[in-house]
Amino acid sequence: MPPAYVGLIVHPTYRIRDGVPVVLLYGRLDDGPAFLVEDDRFRPYFFAPLAARGLLAGEPRVRAEETALRTLAGAPVLRVEVELPGDVPRLRDRLSEAGLPAQEADLRFPYRYLIDRGLRAGVAIEGEPTPGPGGLLVFRNAALAPAETKARPRMVSLDLETALDVSSIWSAALFGEGIDEVHVLARGDVPGAISHPDERSLLAAVSQRIRDVDPDVLLGWNVVDFDVRVFTRRCEALRLPHGLGRGEGNVLFQQDPGFTRQTRAVVPGRMVLDGIDLVRSALRLEDYRLKTVAQAVLGRGKRIDPNAPDPAAEIARMFREDKPALVAYNREDARLALEILEREGLLELTRERSLLSGMQLDRVGASVASFDLLYLPELRRRGYVAPCVDAARKDALVHGGAVLDSKPGLFTDVALFDFQSLYPSLIRTFALDPLAHAQAGDDAIVAPNGARFAREGAILPEILERFIARRSAAKQRGDRHADQAIKIMMNALFGVLGAAGCRFFDAEIANAITSFGQQTLFWTREAFESEGVEVLYGDTDSVFVQLHAGGEAARHEAEALRERVEARVAARLREAYRVEPRLHLELECVYARFFMPRVRGGPGGSKKRYAGLREGTLELIGLEAVRRDWPAVARRLQLGLLERVFADADPLPFAREIAQRVRDGSLDAELVYARRVRKATLESYTEITPPHVQAARKAGASPGALIRYVVTPAGPEPVRPGRSLPGPIDHGHYVERVLRPIADQILEPLGRSFDEALGAPRQMSLL
Repeated sequence: MPPAYVGLIVHPTYRIRDGVPVVLLYGRLDDGPAFLVEDDRFRPYFFAPLAARGLLAGEPRVRAEETALRTLAGAPVLRVEVELPGDVPRLRDRLSEAGLPAQEADLRFPYRYLIDRGLRAGVAIEGEPTPGPGGLLVFRNAALAPAETKARPRMVSLDLETALDVSSIWSAALFGEGIDEVHVLARGDVPGAISHPDERSLLAAVSQRIRDVDPDVLLGWNVVDFDVRVFTRRCEALRLPHGLGRGEGNVLFQQDPGFTRQTRAVVPGRMVLDGIDLVRSALRLEDYRLKTVAQAVLGRGKRIDPNAPDPAAEIARMFREDKPALVAYNREDARLALEILEREGLLELTRERSLLSGMQLDRVGASVASFDLLYLPELRRRGYVAPCVDAARKDALVHGGAVLDSKPGLFTDVALFDFQSLYPSLIRTFALDPLAHAQAGDDAIVAPNGARFAREGAILPEILERFIARRSAAKQRGDRHADQAIKIMMNALFGVLGAAGCRFFDAEIANAITSFGQQTLFWTREAFESEGVEVLYGDTDSVFVQLHAGGEAARHEAEALRERVEARVAARLREAYRVEPRLHLELECVYARFFMPRVRGGPGGSKKRYAGLREGTLELIGLEAVRRDWPAVARRLQLGLLERVFADADPLPFAREIAQRVRDGSLDAELVYARRVRKATLESYTEITPPHVQAARKAGASPGALIRYVVTPAGPEPVRPGRSLPGPIDHGHYVERVLRPIADQILEPLGRSFDEALGAPRQMSLL
């Protein structure tokens, strides 16, 4: 038997050679070398109703055969095989026009190949490779099987410095495994760099070095829309090959559908990962410029004068007058991008998500496609085929989780309970699954929204059981990246079923999950109240309970409550639905002190906003201090007041001090608002012009999406990098519109007020 090689699939794609589609799987083996699997035996196919036989009979090079497979509705189907992947959309549309809906006719060809073999990112390859270009090991028509892989993709960070109009690349830095160098446009030697007399030779050298190092992943900061795009444009302008790929073909740019409209660079044989996208999904920061993120994560910023009013002009000056400084700046930007992602574990998390879902590294966030890779093989094993995505289908109303009314005020000894992975647990408990929904019979489980599900044969609960076992193993071995990847995937399953872009979308299924969740929260509140404790607030899967005991006894009371309430809810579910509950209620923590603010301008308690003192640490959720659209002074005031109130200290002197410092200008640096322009253009704001849009219009051309501004007597004024704050600042605005509402919401439960802090006499309440 030929030896088996195990590795990680990095880029699944295909090419047409001599009229034949060839599947190409690029990757990295466990023992180090890069590989390419080529398979020219696989042909595109889809499924169609039996009535399509006559319409397909006249199509050349189309083979239609009956199968034992069925649609979810139970109808038999033909397996329709064609010569080329491009033949599928044409036939699919022709069938649709004839009222004959095709099934699984919208799967990407290389992913169809992976799905049929049950492959995700880990693969075992049986066969002898032949040497390919650049040391690539090439396997042709090898036998493939799923496998656990230890392979780590090779990463190289790319960063370019260019002319202001992007008409020329001045320098290019490459930093990563096996490389740390800067190529610069210069006539003579430049310390710390490799000089090139012209741009053409610089681009050719960078391309060659990338081929030499042979990374699986190119990464950087805004690397797709700037570095890779500019590099390919300049190569085209100078009549050079694109030079970034591992295999045949040019670099292509694609924009993913959906809300984000994220741009992807398709580089043959490699992935391109943008640090901005990875960090934005993981960290909450004021903005996602490289200097901001580097300072927050690494404690250092970019190598450029922070007081330079125009960074682009400073880069141009360095290119003209101080090329060693430009080289150091360029190298540091490439290093920062890679080190940020490594420090936060985002590259390893991306790898784990790819291993779990089978999606390539730059598409691990594509939850709908990931769902297909997980679900379709299981559906096929049960003898069914899936519908195509209905492109004309609109989003239907999918209800969210229940939110209980809150009781505003200051409290001591509040326990926070939540259900571990509530929606996945409900899916497992009630067999909430597309196939089970399609096969519901007389003895079905009926959800609170009326949706019906068969008690046997569901796919999603089995997938989740495997995920849970893997997550438990990851926790035991201390693998936080695998743990997080599995958690993300499990929680995404509900969102996929509620998205119109999913082939299995059904509002009944999505609302069955949320309706069970709502019912569970209500039953949990009733169970706590039956135990004689008050529920202060609840949201989706969490419940806040006022305990009777204090100190160490509070935790003992909470633990006992957790056990009894979980048992009560489980018993009720068994009686009502004849199921075995998979719900686990956890005691998240006990807050020694707890604050729930009122709704601004109303008597009721707010929702999704609170603060608590947990083991000496102040935690804030949804309050102004943790929101990016409030000035920094809001955080200073809110944190300071809560710390004093929770310590039973008088908060008024602190509130008075902050107000005075705002008025005298000593906190001006903390008065800057930072708000994002959400619409496509500033001209899109017609009926109402928010303050940040007014400031953006005053800032002139290309102000960026994140607008920083201060309020002056003349209105909002933009804050420009490296320049002094515009003035005079309207300090009264900040006292009344920022400090007052924050202070009053904390002081009012104590019977105090911001006016009292400012020196107004305390009013006696009339009883």
